[in-house]
Amino acid sequence: MTTFILIPGGWRGGWTFDPVADLLTASGHKVLALTLPGLGDVPAPAANLSSHIEAAVQVAEDCDDELILVGHSYGGMVVSGVADRARAKIRALVYVDAYVPETGESVWSLTSPDFRDIFIAGSQADGLTCVPPSNREPRCRPHPMATFLQAITLTGHWRDVPRKLYVGAHGWEGSPFRDLHERLSNDPDWQTYALNCGHNVPQLEPEALAEILLKQA
Repeated sequence: MTTFILIPGGWRGGWTFDPVADLLTASGHKVLALTLPGLGDVPAPAANLSSHIEAAVQVAEDCDDELILVGHSYGGMVVSGVADRARAKIRALVYVDAYVPETGESVWSLTSPDFRDIFIAGSQADGLTCVPPSNREPRCRPHPMATFLQAITLTGHWRDVPRKLYVGAHGWEGSPFRDLHERLSNDPDWQTYALNCGHNVPQLEPEALAEILLKQA
């Protein structure tokens, strides 16, 4: 049995992976879909990227099975941080239309000007959290701004994970991930997939995503 740790993108909790989690568990695997600090019912406006990574590292270290880490969008930052630190056995890293940072980079530095404008507009109320854009689901929560702004520190150990996959969503305009997908497609250390859907892959293409993940188990 493999344990899948699923890390959601901005404003979302583990619930965003429900359709994918159902398919993975039906195949006999364990699924831990995380809701990071501040993205559930308990606000944590002071949470930053380090605290999100620490929360996910603790989950990974408590697992005895082989792990597959999956990060959607912002969750890619956390996946890299966990893989760089965790002593647990990680079989694969899967970035789903997600940021893949180098040390010293942040969501703010990696994203597009349009998304920076969204962050600025969303943080005007208190300067600590970014409210979800108006087209997000009601379950979305204000996202701690420091997690978008803080630069990640990596040793490079995450690159030692034997399998690294990138799943791009190519059915939406304004994606900050298309150039990254193209670059990784030419990198022999990576396996890449392209889905013709919007950014919210776990809910728009759960069957396709689950199929990709199950191939790694």
